[in-house]
Amino acid sequence: MKIICSKSNLVKGVSIVSKAVPSKTTMPILECILIDATTDIIKFTANDMELGIETIVEGEIINKGVIAIDARIFSEIVRKLPDNEVVIEVDQNLQTTITCEKSKFNISSKSGDEFSYLPYVEKKETISLSQFTLKEIIRQTIFSIADNESNKLMTGELFQIEGNMLRVVSLDGHRISIRKAELKENYGPRKVVVPGKTLMEVSKILSGEVDKEVIISFTNNHIVFEFDNTVVVSRLIEGEYFRIDQMLSSDYETKVKINKRELLNCIDRATLLVKEGDKKPIIINILDDVMELKIKSQIGSMDEDIIISKEGKDLLIGFNPKFLIDALRVIDDEEVTLYLMNPKAPCFIKDDKEMYVYLILPVNFNAGV
Repeated sequence: MKIICSKSNLVKGVSIVSKAVPSKTTMPILECILIDATTDIIKFTANDMELGIETIVEGEIINKGVIAIDARIFSEIVRKLPDNEVVIEVDQNLQTTITCEKSKFNISSKSGDEFSYLPYVEKKETISLSQFTLKEIIRQTIFSIADNESNKLMTGELFQIEGNMLRVVSLDGHRISIRKAELKENYGPRKVVVPGKTLMEVSKILSGEVDKEVIISFTNNHIVFEFDNTVVVSRLIEGEYFRIDQMLSSDYETKVKINKRELLNCIDRATLLVKEGDKKPIIINILDDVMELKIKSQIGSMDEDIIISKEGKDLLIGFNPKFLIDALRVIDDEEVTLYLMNPKAPCFIKDDKEMYVYLILPVNFNAGV
């Protein structure tokens, strides 16, 4: 095999597929990137059996062939080569020569035959949306997946399609994030749970442009994302997702409208007094035209007032400040509306059309603090 590519195209291709190279594995072949030049195009593939990524790399094929090359070494070599054309040549003994200007590397590689290609997925159902929308909807929900493996479903996100609406849900036992996006067409109902890791990696590769599409296909076990010259195939998480609709009550005793930036900045300032791992709540006292925010820790205390418009009862309630910050950071509205019931019931931050809903459970606190 002999191919010629520019350094920049190689770096781009390697960085895309490297996201599917496992950090630990008992199968050394999975630590490789497959370079496939058996047809008229050059394809790079990596696969950790849960997540597989394939991308087309622009270049010239002199001699056709296929090879599996250690991802870490190949990636580091390619990054440090001069900015010029790179020649990759493989002999009969699977010795790979990588040449660029006056640099020449000789490394051993493996036969491509052992490599696990991406599973062929029969695309039964397909939706399309803009890269911008998908990248945004992941950013606006991914922070509230659980990172522990004890409940697998919590480590993924629910993708629910109904009519012309995509609804994405994540939760970790303390909070729920829901985002909706309008699709261009109507589709039949469908629910799948996509691993959080897959979505994080897809999000990093997406250019996020409004006029570029992503095609998403589903089967019973897999989800496929196709965009630009890249295909990402991932296993789905099995099991039925949590029934969250019964938690989404529209009743409230207190409704607060507040400037989002002011609230976010205030909570952000308050967390200066909280050490990492210290679970100090921010205590919010909602009165007629003002919200009082207080926090007290070993370092010191802070209080601040923000002007609000309120309907309903006064309320004293405590929250983990990080959870409020996470939700407020991904809301683009200038003003947000909070719906509250009592100090033990969740707070809802949502817009009028419910295109986003963030539910946050309160924490107990000592009112005398």
